Amino acid sequence: MSYHRRSLSLVIAALLLAGGTPLGRFNPLGAPVVLAQSETSQAQITEAVYLNQQGYDQFRQGQPQEALVTLQKAITIFKATGAKAGEAQSLNHIANVYHYSLGQYPKALEFYQQALKLRQQIGDREGEWATLDDMGMAYGEQGQYTKALEFYQKALGIIRQLGDRNSEKLRLNEIASVYFRLGQYPQALEAYQQVLKLQREGRDHEGEGTTLGNVGVVYVNLGQYAKALEAYRQALTIFDSLPAYQGAKATILNNMGGLFFSIGQYKEALDSTQQALAIFNKFSDRPDAATAFTELGLLYEIVGQYSQPLEFQQSGLAMRRDIGNALNQEAITKVGQAATLNNIGRVYVSVGKYDQALKLHQQALAIYQELGDRAGEATTQNNLGQVYDNQKQTDQALKLYQQALQLYKQVGDRTGEGVALSNLGHAYEQQGQNAQALKFYQQALAVHREVGDRVNEGVTLSSIGRILHRSGQQSEAEKTLRQAIAILESLRPGLTDAEKVSIFETQQKTYGTLQQTLIAQKQTNPALEIAERSRARAFVELLAQRLSTNSTTTPALNPPTLAQIKQIAKTQNSTLVEYAIVQDIAPSQAPQLFIWVIQPTGNISFRQVELKGLPQPGINAADTASPLESLVTQARGAIGIKGRGLAFQEDTTTVARAIAKVNNQTNQPLQQLHQLLIQPITDLLPTDPNAHVTFLPQEALFLVPFPALQASNGRYLIEQHTVLTAPSIQVLDLTHQQQQRLQQANRQRGNPTLIVGNPTMPKVSLPLGATPQPLPSLPGAEQEAKAIAALLETQALTGSQATKAAVLQQMSQTRLVHLATHGLLDDFKGLGVPGAIALAPSGRDNGLLTASEILDLKLNTDLVVLSACDTGRGRITGDGVVGLSRSFIAAGAPSVMVSLWQVPDAPTATLMTQFYQTLQQQPDKAQALRQAMLATMKQHPDPKDWAAFTLIGEAQ
Repeated sequence: MSYHRRSLSLVIAALLLAGGTPLGRFNPLGAPVVLAQSETSQAQITEAVYLNQQGYDQFRQGQPQEALVTLQKAITIFKATGAKAGEAQSLNHIANVYHYSLGQYPKALEFYQQALKLRQQIGDREGEWATLDDMGMAYGEQGQYTKALEFYQKALGIIRQLGDRNSEKLRLNEIASVYFRLGQYPQALEAYQQVLKLQREGRDHEGEGTTLGNVGVVYVNLGQYAKALEAYRQALTIFDSLPAYQGAKATILNNMGGLFFSIGQYKEALDSTQQALAIFNKFSDRPDAATAFTELGLLYEIVGQYSQPLEFQQSGLAMRRDIGNALNQEAITKVGQAATLNNIGRVYVSVGKYDQALKLHQQALAIYQELGDRAGEATTQNNLGQVYDNQKQTDQALKLYQQALQLYKQVGDRTGEGVALSNLGHAYEQQGQNAQALKFYQQALAVHREVGDRVNEGVTLSSIGRILHRSGQQSEAEKTLRQAIAILESLRPGLTDAEKVSIFETQQKTYGTLQQTLIAQKQTNPALEIAERSRARAFVELLAQRLSTNSTTTPALNPPTLAQIKQIAKTQNSTLVEYAIVQDIAPSQAPQLFIWVIQPTGNISFRQVELKGLPQPGINAADTASPLESLVTQARGAIGIKGRGLAFQEDTTTVARAIAKVNNQTNQPLQQLHQLLIQPITDLLPTDPNAHVTFLPQEALFLVPFPALQASNGRYLIEQHTVLTAPSIQVLDLTHQQQQRLQQANRQRGNPTLIVGNPTMPKVSLPLGATPQPLPSLPGAEQEAKAIAALLETQALTGSQATKAAVLQQMSQTRLVHLATHGLLDDFKGLGVPGAIALAPSGRDNGLLTASEILDLKLNTDLVVLSACDTGRGRITGDGVVGLSRSFIAAGAPSVMVSLWQVPDAPTATLMTQFYQTLQQQPDKAQALRQAMLATMKQHPDPKDWAAFTLIGEAQ
């Protein structure tokens, strides 16, 4: 399938093998500027040439602003003396500065145009093609590949006229790369074959091997695997005779490994990859990252959060019976029972238990019909229609919706009438009858507006927008969807944090449809604004309220504009990578993954990945996960760990099914996730491994162990990048404000720390309701805490000293909090905020510091490290992960380090000690975590031992 071909990491290899892109034709003048000048003029020109050279040197030394000033002086002199060649050269150099140093592409192109015009005027053909080539590169770096191609081809035409075979070869290589990026593989192949001819004529063996490798990549994307292997093998033969180019050979071997794996030749894939790794290990000091293509683990299912609603409704059913019996009013009992049966049925629908839902709704219908309650009967007919609608039995659904509509009309229930009309629209939409669906949606909208039903007005506007989008009416769709969002957002003010989180779950798809609509109109940057507007809104408002001087009211806080997003990236000095998963699309289309990369320079790039070839969700409760969620679960299962703390309470059937599914996979999940999430943007990520990359996940991607994502060459992401995560870009802005506030406050407080390890464990009911049992002791956590305390010259709280009361007393006064103990995922308070930290109980408490309690704290802590199990997990919502990490950040900590799974004792102690040792030497928490992971990897190469932790929020 085309998805697998397009997503292979071979695409990156093509870029790596394409030969280094020249920094820019930023050179001193190489030809006389004028033929005859007075001595004064000649002296001025000499000065200008000197300034041009000085500007070049400043540029090379990383002084772009100084270079711009110097070059502008040169231009002034060149203009005054009429030396147009010199003026053109300096203009081109200024463009190079804006282009290569500052990443200010519009400014660069403005100066390139000026230089081009002058060079054309004076007939400087060599300079003309050089400027055209620079402009092509500038457009290409912005993702404007068609425009880049236009300029590269103009440059190539001039080069061929001049007979410059070497430059022709390089320009053809650039053109081939652009064709590849455009997905025009036959044209890319033709260009590479022209390059090959020139390289063979010039006996350029290294270049020939490189191009053959790229030809292999193109053939893979064309699905011509035999020709791809032939090209790879020819390239290997060449590089075998060139010892200085072993890195290129290793890249070819990795490409071959990827190809072998994609066609099911696993032994050959492993052999090729291991050969590549042997080369990389020989010529670098990176720890061995072997086990490519071989790791598989358990796939586990994430259970939905529906047990409490069911228990609540079932208790309500019994209560209604009791009330009815007490009042001796049978009708009260029966109406209450029917209403409760309907409510329980809707919960069952939400978890995909349609048979159970159908039985309950039918029981409710029988009661309403017995009582002659037509309004209740209408509601139940509508609910029954939704059961069939969800099962794609649309004919039966339409019949029930029509019956509900007639009953609503009979009883004069205009609100219900609007709901039934909207549901009729949905059923017709399911059948692909968009015109009929639109008619009913518009009728429903009129009724919603007539009765002031704002909730359903917003929902129906969203449905109309979706229909318009699918029918290609993008401008009208955008207008409609923006109206829908305005209404839906108007429903949130005044709600509690938990309520905002819950309501947003019902609204999220509208934002996804609007993103699709904008992208269909090639408005990728406005789509980024909507993607950011759609995430962590409740969290943002909570943080803003905590930062406000008036904590009783939530300050007005608009979603960030594009300019603000760019400024946040600059302030963070981090490359921001925001993901958006779009599921609600046409039935014939695969889900989409949208990726925006915002660089510290302000440059924004967009990539789109079609999620084809992933496991498709079913209609049963056990199969409700999205395809991408299933892949993430497989990746976590591939890491497959048990460690510090408690074991998962797994159902044996679930585990058996997980093993079967994982064993049937055709790709290693960590590598496949790398292909989906990282490979499409590799060329946009910083090349400096110390530069920060902040990932902004969505939905199941919050559970992705980004440091452990593995490229086809076997390298983990943490080996190439310094990784952080955050729930949204705007959250980063608020954590930065919090950090600045703390820096001012902490100047007077010194550097107090709180280190906790292996408290006397409390008794806990796991699962909830079971007989309480003491949690197991963690001697490794105690050793870890003592070692860290010695490093930081403080005393650790351990055993019976580490009580909840003592920890709470010290926590608000410390700049650093390190908790090495059990982390629990349950919602012990029942407040919708799962998670707890196990501490020693005292007479006044049970020893559990819950996420909901943390949320109420006011901390002045710069960093919280939760060296415990699953502390980065929680309830995944449209607002991000609701759990311990969210609570600590909301309580005032701008940086929180948490784990994504149950962490093993010994490797965690190694990692944490290394982390604090590095942090003492330099204040960058993200770089300290990276160095700690790399150091731990050398002793414990399995990702489960070193990749669990992630830093959320601020790096400094």
